[in-house]
Parts: sequence; C-alpha cells; structure tokens
Amino acid sequence: MVLYRDEAVVLRAQKLGEADRIITLLTREHGKVRAVAKGVRRTSSRFGARLEPFMFVEIQLHEGRSLDIVTQVETIGAYARSICEDYGFYTAGAAMLETADRLVEAEKEPSVQQFWLLAGAVRALAEGAHAPGLVLDSYLLRALAVAGWSPTFTSCARCGEPGPHRAFSVAQGGTVCARCRPPGATAPAPETITLLAALLSGEWSVADASDERCRREANGLVAAYSQYHLERTLRSLRMVDRAPRTVDERNVADGSRS
Repeated sequence: MVLYRDEAVVLRAQKLGEADRIITLLTREHGKVRAVAKGVRRTSSRFGARLEPFMFVEIQLHEGRSLDIVTQVETIGAYARSICEDYGFYTAGAAMLETADRLVEAEKEPSVQQFWLLAGAVRALAEGAHAPGLVLDSYLLRALAVAGWSPTFTSCARCGEPGPHRAFSVAQGGTVCARCRPPGATAPAPETITLLAALLSGEWSVADASDERCRREANGLVAAYSQYHLERTLRSLRMVDRAPRTVDERNVADGSRS
C-alpha cells in the first residue's frame, strides 16, 4: 500500500454513495488530486468537517488506480467557517477555488506557486485582511501571471513603450500606447490602472486606499481578462457580491468571525 502525505487546500467536495465524498485538492507537492473520503458524511466521521472547501489541511492518502483514498487529515487553517458565514467572502472564495481548479488542469503534476498563492489568498480572505473583492482581483491577476498570462500596467503590452498609458486591451495583455491601441480597447481612469498594478504587485496600502469607483472599474477589467485567458466563463464570478459595505455592515461581519 503506497501512502503519501502532503499539504492541501480543499477545492471541491462531491457526494459519493450514501456516506462518502470525492474530494478535489490542490496539494503542495502533488498538484491537483482527487480522492475518496470514506464515511465523511456520517455524523460519527472523525474528519468530515476538515474536508470542506476552503480548508487548509495536512492530509495522508493511499494511492489508488483512479482515485486516491483519504486515510488521515489534520487541520492547518480552519478557514471554511469564517468564509462561509459571510456571503461576500463566500462568493469571492468560490471564484478563487474555481479559478485554481481551472488553471491546474492536469492531476498529480506539482504546481507549487499556484498552491501557495491560493493558500495565502484563502487565509487573507478568512482573516478579513482586505476587502473581499480586492483579495479576489489580486488573486486572479497573480494566478494568471503564474500561469503565463501576466498583464502589464506600466508599459505598452505590444511594443514595450514606457507608460503610463490610458488604453487597456484584454487581448493585447494590458495597457497599450496610442499607436498600438486596437479597436475596442477601453480607457479606464489612471487611478484604476494604479489600483490594478498594486493588486498585481501586492501593494496593499495603495489598494486599500482606492475608492469604490476605481474598484468597480478594476473588477470589470479583471473579470474580462480572466475569462478571456481561461477561454470560458467562470460560473462563480457572476455570483460575486461586489456591493460596498457600510461601517456597520463591516463591524457585524467582523464580529461574526471573531
């Protein structure tokens, strides 16, 4: 019996039979793994709650022919409850999990950067470190960059002329100069371009200080860019709650996670 251990973020859980589940994991060393968790839907299960989407776990698996079998699970980051209790956090998190599932298509092929990127984003979301929409947009931009589709916001995506440039082209891969601007390119506000660059580079002081208008505009560009390069619609992205919160609403949400 071949056993192996790894760290993993739970991406999906599907019912199997009366008491089992098929769990899709993004692991640190083995890439995407699909495994059967036997008996986890029973109330007596020792680790059913540890195999919910968003959980960060250390897991032991028995290698099978088509599906591996979960034999042991230990919690590293219990993020599921914090995320699922808040609709805005849940919808943003669901879009991140779906993106990771799409970007890491082949099973059992290591994708260490994508793993750590997702683990960090899920933790930031659960801890309420930043607005959920900003965490999602930053994750999408970085995940696409790791996959080879890094956008540029400081120079022309086509000819490399230093910016700043006002036009943005999804197909060209970022901002474009006046000479390279193709038909249909948008002209976002300069502050929006600054926000997008901050989300890609992780300059959270800049991102957190952005206003709601720039965030909405950046969200539209990130969504279009993501779906263009993934070549299909992210179903979860349509459900993301982008409504700005009042101070009272933020306090209530923070209190529910404490």
